[in-house]
Amino acid sequence: MPSALKRVLVGRPLASAEEAHQRLPKSVALPVFASDAISSTAYATEEILLVLVPAAGLTIALSKLVPIAIVVVILLVIVVTSYRQTLYAYPNGGGSYIVSRENLGELPSLVAGASLLVDYILTVAVSISAGVAAILSAAQNDTLFKLRVPICLLCVLVMMLANLRGLKESGRIFAGPTYVYIVALGLLLVSGLYQSLSGHLQPLPPNPARIQELTGGTATGLTVLILLRAFSSGAIALSGVEAISNGVPAFRKPESRNAARTLTIMGVILGTYFFGIAVLAHHLAPTPSENETLLSVMARAVFGGGTPLYLILQISTFAILVLAANTAYADFPRLSSIIARDGYLPRQLANRGDRLVFSNGILVLSGAAAVLIIGFGGQTSLLIQLYAVGVFTGFTLSQAGMVVHHWRLREPRWKVGLGINATGAFATGLVMIIVLVSKFTKGAWIPAALIPLIVLFFKSIKNHYDQVEAALSVDGEYRQPRHTHTIVVLVGRVHRATLAALTYAKSLAPDRLVAMSVVTGPEEAAEIHEQWVEHHLDIPLEIKLSPYRDLTGSVVEFIDELDRAHSNDIVTVILPEFVLNRWWQQLLHNQSALMLKGRLLFRRNTVVVSVPYHIEDGKAEVLGDPDPVADKN
Repeated sequence: MPSALKRVLVGRPLASAEEAHQRLPKSVALPVFASDAISSTAYATEEILLVLVPAAGLTIALSKLVPIAIVVVILLVIVVTSYRQTLYAYPNGGGSYIVSRENLGELPSLVAGASLLVDYILTVAVSISAGVAAILSAAQNDTLFKLRVPICLLCVLVMMLANLRGLKESGRIFAGPTYVYIVALGLLLVSGLYQSLSGHLQPLPPNPARIQELTGGTATGLTVLILLRAFSSGAIALSGVEAISNGVPAFRKPESRNAARTLTIMGVILGTYFFGIAVLAHHLAPTPSENETLLSVMARAVFGGGTPLYLILQISTFAILVLAANTAYADFPRLSSIIARDGYLPRQLANRGDRLVFSNGILVLSGAAAVLIIGFGGQTSLLIQLYAVGVFTGFTLSQAGMVVHHWRLREPRWKVGLGINATGAFATGLVMIIVLVSKFTKGAWIPAALIPLIVLFFKSIKNHYDQVEAALSVDGEYRQPRHTHTIVVLVGRVHRATLAALTYAKSLAPDRLVAMSVVTGPEEAAEIHEQWVEHHLDIPLEIKLSPYRDLTGSVVEFIDELDRAHSNDIVTVILPEFVLNRWWQQLLHNQSALMLKGRLLFRRNTVVVSVPYHIEDGKAEVLGDPDPVADKN
């Protein structure tokens, strides 16, 4: 049943040879890798106003909105131009981790890897919480507001299942909503700006009560720190720009060229829409609302609340924000698999699942994002404060690594590339410092503290793997020492499985063979002894009395006695076990054996062997039985 359910949810397994057919054309790669960056247009402008309005009021905040947007767009141009260099230099995937590892060394690469992993987890949490906020804005239902967190968690579950089905399949599922959002938002900007500039759409009346709530009654005025904080809030629009550089191998050939074109298209859409929303907000002067997104407020003014275009925009906004998490689902498992192959994360993260995706990474990402959503109540504004530190740390290290790359290899036109990447490293490094300083007390301290802890976690895992490798390594002179072999067969009563296990134990020709039974009283001891005599068994039987019904402790104590009696001895414990054809029947048996195997696993010089015997429809098929299905009597 679990296997059938997995096939329904995940799909049929794919052979490794089918990996090339799972690569993405540009039309599908854009929504897969760019939805995170493009979706930030839905909330980045609002985050700027939520910083400026409490400090200076609505009018002054709106006057600073467009200049801040221009600076963010300039930064976007620098970052996109810089990452185009990376795409061609690292056609196998040149995210911050790879570039830093190849050019800056171990520690910078681990910092970059930790930053990106934190960034991807936050991408899922922020995108889904923002998407749910968009749909709640349209619904304006108090009951749904109270269900914000469960709705977010349901979205995480849907994203997880879709991505477990495979990158190409999830991309096709999510392509439609992304393109609908791009068209709907474009119509909003064109229509809104046309109506505003032509005088057909007047600025919205301010909401004094909400402004009073935001300012606390007294606006303190703009300071350099407030402006920097507002800029850093707007700079989250660049989150997800690096995703394409991490996912170059997922593109169809020629990978680098297709990835570069997709990156350019993404940059044009993101820059144009982000700037357009800032200009439209400047003209409409919307008041940021607690229960309605800024985009929803402006769409009501331009399209009219409840109109088909308004509903399409809100639904597509919800869709792209939720699907923006798909960028993280595309890159987090891939990055974690690379780090795992280098030995800094558990190796299970490097394994591909049935659908040729890194399933364990998808599960880890979903779990971590769910914890964040629960911890912060699904509030986008609270999660956003944690966001930009990891983003710009990764940007800076990647561009600094590319500077070293150009200087070291000096390929054709290397000076141009070096200049571009040096500019990118300087700009993103400056923004990283701005974000850290301006938002440190607002939550930026959390990723600033978390990233070093993750780096220490990486190092500890690497040290463990290195120690295990050193312990297992052998030189040409090593010889395994000889030992004696004792077999202990655990028996409860004499039946077909017991006899099969005893026969199997004899066939191993050990130095010593003994059967052992743990009983709770003299009556049980007499019963097993009588059965032993009745079946003429010539194997010594040890009966251990355990009045407190401690099977595991009694077995371990007996093996300890054997160890003391025989030096340089390997003890094999043989356990007869039932195997039934229905999973729920299996739950009724073998629990004691499971606990015993778990305990003996950590005991030195001890081997545990299970001798299965199968029972189907009341008939037993015992290991080694010449009759495949023996009569139950």
